[in-house]
Amino acid sequence: MRSTTLSLLSALGLTAQLSAATYSLEEDYATSNFFEKFTFYTEADPTAGFVDYVSESTAKTDGLISENSSSVYMGVDYTNVASSSGRKSVRITSNSAYTHGLFILDLEHMPGGICGTWPAFWLLGSDWPYNGEIDIIEGVNLQTTNDMTLHTSENCTISADSGFTGTLSTDNCYIYAADQSSNAGCGIDATNTDTYGTGFNANGGGVYATEWTSEAISIYFFARGSIPSDITDGSPKPASWGTPLAKYKGSCDIDEHFSGMQIIFDTTFCGDWAGAVWSTSTCASKASTCTDYVQNNPSAFKEAYWTVNSLKVYKSDTDATSDAKASATTKKETNTTVTSTKVVHSTATATATEKVQGHQHRRAHGHGRE
Repeated sequence: MRSTTLSLLSALGLTAQLSAATYSLEEDYATSNFFEKFTFYTEADPTAGFVDYVSESTAKTDGLISENSSSVYMGVDYTNVASSSGRKSVRITSNSAYTHGLFILDLEHMPGGICGTWPAFWLLGSDWPYNGEIDIIEGVNLQTTNDMTLHTSENCTISADSGFTGTLSTDNCYIYAADQSSNAGCGIDATNTDTYGTGFNANGGGVYATEWTSEAISIYFFARGSIPSDITDGSPKPASWGTPLAKYKGSCDIDEHFSGMQIIFDTTFCGDWAGAVWSTSTCASKASTCTDYVQNNPSAFKEAYWTVNSLKVYKSDTDATSDAKASATTKKETNTTVTSTKVVHSTATATATEKVQGHQHRRAHGHGRE
């Protein structure tokens, strides 16, 4: 009996230790040299967007990007009528890839809440969908709350009672799940307007923290003024943060479905989601098509920009697997095409038709992510 009791206590102690695992800094995307750690994608948009993704040199010349000691700016062309190839924008992918980790993004401003826009901040594995996709921030048009989604190969579903404050929209992460729209993935939608677009920006932004372990993938959001001190101090303790906005846990082997993922920022226009729901949205009153509006109303996109205050990746001191960060030289984005997708979810302001149309293909490509 004494031996059994001691074993039980030891097991409980180990569980407590693991749940309170500490994190140390793995990579700091310092704002003063932010773009040195990313590759610019310049091919045609695989999501069929009306966008012209430009190189780093063009982005600098045209004023689409800038960086200093306190923040990074990534915007779009808001002064010129767009050419037939689309409105100029940027899409960047981290040179480093990760397996497990704590990804903390402090944003002051995001491009969402504007007719025609489709911004996203996400993680993508090199062999889609087998290495997975994690959409942390995503939305279209006048959407007011954030959509979060995972996309995987077969045999990955999540539980509605795993503990999160968002609303479960779909529970099967498999891109070809029989009872869901193609590539819907498993989605959780935020309900607070501070999480996305106009409401997020009006509040001065906030912090998105994504914890990826063997057990679960959890996404936390903290509005400006409510950011935990352990985050600002550089010693994050997710165990003390309370209930996450989204938590992906259930009948899914996380390590089997997610590995070697890179960080992506992009802002596209129209395409397979924002364009597909245009005619049934209130944006339709502005122009007959999404493309017409985006092409001919440059000033409408002055606010379509990201302001990054900081981006840091931490690794768990008790998680040996998270040491498997891929080589920067072999994981850089190239123009090689690979099949990958992003999903489209319903928006808080969408009509019933938009909610159905929201589950369209979000195609992606590149090397080591879309």
